[in-house]
Amino acid sequence: MEQKGDKKMGWEIAREVEATKTTMGERAKITGEQAKKLIKYLVLFGILFAIGCWLAGNPFDFTKRISSEFVTARGWEGTDNWTIIWWVVALCAFLEWMDSAGGMGYGTILTPVMFLLGFDPRQVVPQIMITEMVTGLMSGFVHGDFQNVEWKIRPMNETTKLVTMVSITGIIATMVSISAVYAIFTVHKFWIKFYVAVLLLLMGGTSLFTAIGHFSYKPKLMWMFAFVGGFNKGVGGGGYGPVITIGGLLSGVPVKSMVAITSLAEGVTCLGGVIMWFFIGFTGVEVDYMLLPSFVIGTIVAALFAPWTTRVIPEWFWKWAIPVKACGIGAYTFYKIWPDIQTRFFG
Repeated sequence: MEQKGDKKMGWEIAREVEATKTTMGERAKITGEQAKKLIKYLVLFGILFAIGCWLAGNPFDFTKRISSEFVTARGWEGTDNWTIIWWVVALCAFLEWMDSAGGMGYGTILTPVMFLLGFDPRQVVPQIMITEMVTGLMSGFVHGDFQNVEWKIRPMNETTKLVTMVSITGIIATMVSISAVYAIFTVHKFWIKFYVAVLLLLMGGTSLFTAIGHFSYKPKLMWMFAFVGGFNKGVGGGGYGPVITIGGLLSGVPVKSMVAITSLAEGVTCLGGVIMWFFIGFTGVEVDYMLLPSFVIGTIVAALFAPWTTRVIPEWFWKWAIPVKACGIGAYTFYKIWPDIQTRFFG
């Protein structure tokens, strides 16, 4: 049932596409104008990659080669050595596709995996912030190009209002959590992972209701989800997409447009995170950008073509896929830290 004022909401365009282009083949066709826009976005890839290579060489006093397990095993302590790690590229590409197509999965899965593989949070979280800032903005606009959502400023439609509200709240929460966790209290990374895992399990279980029931539109709920998502993003680089996307579905936003809203809002939110990481760096917190070039290569192309996947696959699939994926991500994260939980809580 359409809601009052639905023509101004910004998500009716995705429904119109499915109504007029009833097969996946019809929705898969890309126009010449859409192809030209994708090529223009790729130019930003080259710029970001160049910046990533520069930062990986430790150009500032606060950029150091942090002695994580990975660095120590290669004898890189105290050096400026870095290289393209192709398995990291492949992992980032797959997870970014999951994230931009389905609203979650990049930082949420990548963060605990990289921790388990021997990297320090300061080698992972800032890089996730930078890549998600660029890919989120790109992906959000590409979602608009592929008609998964409509962005309007004059007059401002509901999707644009949601992005603005979620982004502003998320920036504040991200800055608060980064400064608290990494600069003031220096929280042990176990507690960072434990917090994210518990929250994901709760959100994953709740999210199943979005596939079964109908939720009326309640935008005020998004203030709470925006703050929690932003706090998660600052704490561990992940846990943003599941909270925002599932929060939007619980607030009554259609699934395809909510994925687009999450992507664009995450890009803006990460801008605040990037600024805060540089700020605390100049106050004495060391950061290692060794992985940034690998992250950039893996994420950019996936972020551009993932919205095409969202457009092609029918909405009913995403209504089930996103809640199930949220549960899976939560369970996987909790499983990976279970040995640490046993040690700390049960001896």
